[in-house]
Amino acid sequence: MTAVSRLDEAEVAACAEGLADLLTDTVHGGASIGFLAPLTRAAALDWWQGRATEVSTGALAVWAARECGRVVGTVSLAFPHKPNSRHRAELVKLMVHRDARGRGLGRTLLATAERAAAAAGITLLHLDTETDSPAERLYRAAGWTRLGAIPDYAASPAGVLRPTTIYYKRVGTAAHAG
Repeated sequence: MTAVSRLDEAEVAACAEGLADLLTDTVHGGASIGFLAPLTRAAALDWWQGRATEVSTGALAVWAARECGRVVGTVSLAFPHKPNSRHRAELVKLMVHRDARGRGLGRTLLATAERAAAAAGITLLHLDTETDSPAERLYRAAGWTRLGAIPDYAASPAGVLRPTTIYYKRVGTAAHAG
């Protein structure tokens, strides 16, 4: 059984090794999530350890999905600090381990983040994802609106420039206001 829970600063630090394994699996599987291959486990671990501070300040919320104690998925929300932006958040680093895919875990993590955002008073979520990636199907099926694509936005793990597609979704009271 898979359990999804929000991680506090100490839990991010405690789960950093499992999160690092998930990150390296995701990058080595070809997902464009901000890293180039080969991504070393040490670099992935260092990156996750740095997220603990962001969690402690409230700039980032992180959820982990675990099966038998092993991290098999994660999703985060990044909150801006500008006064005119406090109604929105960016959905970042939605990852599911390759051997845990195809069971709806991505949808579960996405819905968890959406519900938590709405409960926190967030009314608008946005994200970017590699154009034509499998993630696009997930976001469209979950009711996200495609805004458009930016050519040559980011390098794939192999270093090839790829376009990214921007999506947004109204949540909470904004979703019901139309």
